[in-house]
Amino acid sequence: MRNAYAGRINQCGRHFSFGRHSSLSCCVSVLYDAGAMFLIDTELSATEVLRLFHRDEPFLFLGAAFTTVGLLCACFSFLRRRFDALLFWLALFAFLYGQRLWLDSRILDITLGGQELFGRIRWAVNFLTPIPAFLFFQVSGLLPRRGKIFTGTMVAVFFSLAATTLAFGRFEILHTINNVTVIVSLPILLMRAWWRRDNSDRDSLVMRWGLLCFILLALWDNAGGAKWLQADIEPYGFAVFLGCLGYVAARRTLNRDQELNEIQNELELARRIQLSLLPAPFPESDAFRVAARYVPMNSVAGDLYEFLVTEATQAGILIADVSGHGVPAALIASMVKMAAISQRAQAAHPGELLTGMNRALCGNTQGQYVTAACVYFDATSRELRYAAAGHPAMLLLRGGSVTEITENGLLLAAADGVVYADRTIPIEPGDRFLLYTDGLVEARNNAGELFGDGSLADALKATAALSASKATTAIVEEVQRWSREQDDDLTALVCDFIGI
Repeated sequence: MRNAYAGRINQCGRHFSFGRHSSLSCCVSVLYDAGAMFLIDTELSATEVLRLFHRDEPFLFLGAAFTTVGLLCACFSFLRRRFDALLFWLALFAFLYGQRLWLDSRILDITLGGQELFGRIRWAVNFLTPIPAFLFFQVSGLLPRRGKIFTGTMVAVFFSLAATTLAFGRFEILHTINNVTVIVSLPILLMRAWWRRDNSDRDSLVMRWGLLCFILLALWDNAGGAKWLQADIEPYGFAVFLGCLGYVAARRTLNRDQELNEIQNELELARRIQLSLLPAPFPESDAFRVAARYVPMNSVAGDLYEFLVTEATQAGILIADVSGHGVPAALIASMVKMAAISQRAQAAHPGELLTGMNRALCGNTQGQYVTAACVYFDATSRELRYAAAGHPAMLLLRGGSVTEITENGLLLAAADGVVYADRTIPIEPGDRFLLYTDGLVEARNNAGELFGDGSLADALKATAALSASKATTAIVEEVQRWSREQDDDLTALVCDFIGI
């Protein structure tokens, strides 16, 4: 009987694996069960059982480690909430390899090896393990894109071997095909991976050296070296390969963090530069009180405003909003500011100013458009001239009621040759005017409802007793209380006409 078990142990082949798994607690349980079986049914001593367990111990530990790596990769991929082929195939590869190490343990083979179902599952896992391996090598770039035919062929062969085993049982010819396929395919895989044109990259070289170690040890085992050494060494090659992948992943993470910090520093510098481009506060005036509140969505934004005229009895104000967000919108906003400054001489005629700005911007905004509004106040004549290019209407608060002032033309930079017109309106002491960007009216609450024009008008009414500066703050804060999150830049300018 003892010789029969010993024969079964010697026949426990170490075929091409690419995977094995273990839980040490499970192994201890199996050990006790196996020990009891040997002591009762065979002449094997407990010492010999322990010797078998200790012989398997390194592979059981590696199996647990590889399985853990596979599960961690799978969890990380799941937490990202999007399919990552590289992580998915690496997770499946490591998991199956860990399971294979456990299923090939001598302790488990002695206790369950006589069961046909267990034998089929063990062989099938053995054949399935190379499938995610080749798919991982393909998506990781270790194989060239033209290697898809080679990868597809390998996947088809190993899947057929596993399916045949599960359906019809274990046949030695299947293991022979498996070993021959491995011995033939691995050198091809190594050559395709090693002699790629882009193999000078440091990370690629590290992965290739790890792959080389793994493949050489796998070839050794599958060519019969495991029988000569009386132990598998391929799992150690896989551990080296996983270590190389971990090194590359850690290095890329550190580099990504460093790049992110640099980007953050650059964005902070860009934010300071953009804020420096905003005009100084409107100077003290007997006729006007002007205040602005600017809250960008990101570090940099596409909203801007400019005080074109700041005389004692005249005021010229421009507000603009570039489509999009972030750095591209901020760059276009800088161009809009330069275009406005270049047309400052036309500030008393807002329509002509917007016409000149449109002429300067056409063809230079990379497909991004700009809305703008310009207003010129004249305290002497008690009138204002207003023009806009696709911008939200200016609001007038007079006598407790709010009215819209509109004179809109086409968006800036949309078409060349557009001419914008002015609208002239009389003004009265005590009038309050509000210029703003669409981020205020398009803010949404938790129910998805827009803040809207009506709410903005009510917010403006509520500021009647406040100063211009406090009014802009109150309006923007009302919008922020409404919205679940800020998804656009917010800019508000209030101009009070005091009179002379």
